[in-house]
Amino acid sequence: MDKRTVLAIALALAVLVIYQVFFFKPPVPQQAEPQQASDQPAADRQLTGTPAAPAVSGSATAPPEKQEAPPRDIEVETPLYSAVFSTQGAALKSLKLKNYYQDCQNCSEDIWPKIKGLFGGGTTLASPKTKDFVELVNVLEGMPHPLAVTFPESSVAISPNAVYETSADKLNLTADGDKQMLVFSKTTSGIKIEKIFTFDPAGYATSLEVKVHNLSATPITQIPGLNWYEYADPEAASSRFAHNGPVISVGGSIERQEVKKLSGESIRGPNVTWGAFESKYFIAAAIPENPSLTNITMTRDAQNMVTVGMKGHKELIPGGQSSVFTYWLYLGPKQYDTLKTIGVGLENAIDYGWFWWLAIPFLYVLNFLKGFVLNYGIAIIVLTTIVKIIFWPLGNLSYKSMNAMKKLQPKIEALKEKYKNDQAKIGQETMALYREHKVNPFSGCLPMLIQIPVFFGLYKTLMYSIELRHSPLFFWIQDLSANDPFYITPIIMGASQFVSQKMTPAMGDPMQQKVMLLMPVMFTFFFLNFPAGLVIYWLWNNILQIGQQYYVNKKLAK
Repeated sequence: MDKRTVLAIALALAVLVIYQVFFFKPPVPQQAEPQQASDQPAADRQLTGTPAAPAVSGSATAPPEKQEAPPRDIEVETPLYSAVFSTQGAALKSLKLKNYYQDCQNCSEDIWPKIKGLFGGGTTLASPKTKDFVELVNVLEGMPHPLAVTFPESSVAISPNAVYETSADKLNLTADGDKQMLVFSKTTSGIKIEKIFTFDPAGYATSLEVKVHNLSATPITQIPGLNWYEYADPEAASSRFAHNGPVISVGGSIERQEVKKLSGESIRGPNVTWGAFESKYFIAAAIPENPSLTNITMTRDAQNMVTVGMKGHKELIPGGQSSVFTYWLYLGPKQYDTLKTIGVGLENAIDYGWFWWLAIPFLYVLNFLKGFVLNYGIAIIVLTTIVKIIFWPLGNLSYKSMNAMKKLQPKIEALKEKYKNDQAKIGQETMALYREHKVNPFSGCLPMLIQIPVFFGLYKTLMYSIELRHSPLFFWIQDLSANDPFYITPIIMGASQFVSQKMTPAMGDPMQQKVMLLMPVMFTFFFLNFPAGLVIYWLWNNILQIGQQYYVNKKLAK
């Protein structure tokens, strides 16, 4: 490689890294002002915020809803979550996951004062962390609640703000393992709507049946729409490492929609397997009974309310008969095994990327090892050791090849001097020299090339697997999925990279050797904001590599 090209690439990477670490600041979510409630159904709001009249066909129209009784809250307790439904819209007001906290309970921001306090250097401050459970519902005051059912383009419709009657005031599924149903019903304009939720205490999946009864003698047409509403600031909805927004599966292909790019109505389908609103570790998904007859709509209004709507097929309901529209809901963590058991490819919502074929096996191995060592950080170290043992022969071959290349370096320089005006001749003579001494110049790069997929596979595992979320190693490293708060492990990793670089036989001209010495510095900057678990993997790999280099160099010296 030309000296100037190598230097230019190195400088460009250095500028990029320095900008990312010191100058780029992820957007900070802004506290939005509470919005005033609107009497207009959310499905009929336009992006300008101006209410629009609901579209109806036929002679029958739905009169304005008269709320004879104020809305009531219905609590549902299961071993895994606490949910609150409202009789207004028979919608979901809150769902808190009991096994997951908003903040890492051991990752307080006052670790440094605690360390100083150990040595008499100050007092310990109160931890700013909360013990709130993860909340899946995120809407502002006045916004409609998720899981509201609308009837677009229907001959007879019910407002999503209508107040339903309910079969129970409270459900408690913690006492036994039986499934229980919560039924909401509403009768108006010659139709009766029933929303039947069936809760399973053993999981996060819930079935939803929407029954439409035609109480008149005239046939009616119905097109149900199931909606998830979410407040999402477009400037803070996504970060560099996570997507917060709509994600859908259409024809087996995963599509993610950036909130800031969602200005009008976006329609996908048919053949919608599932539609969801996701964060990095959690997801609220709806799965239709008939994917081939289902479309997905995604909108964002002037108040930054994002709507992910699942629109079913048009169905004619004769007089005196009824029709049923069935959905499955999954409201919970993005846990690979749990999502896979649903059987509709919902596990693909975990962003393992191109290296899913390595990330998923790594997750299984880490879970297996954690069962023995009881700590994911120790499991990462054990996994790194296993990988190093597997690649040990390739490492030995690489170091031997680099030593042989180093011995040939004076002869190669002599060829360059002898044929300095004929690059083709230099190449031919150099390859002849390699063949004469039985040296393969590519064998020195082979172990590094193999490690790159391993690195990215484990990176995806540690970054997006919820099992690593808030999982500790020791002392100041209490979250392996987050960066080291004091940058201790990245700095030690950079030092180990430098030692390994010095032990590697130097090849190329002096300029190239100096550029290679910058690699540890660049790696250190890169790893400052990487997950602590990934830094531990690379650090321990460097330590094992130094040991292997010492062993090979000592053996070759004899």
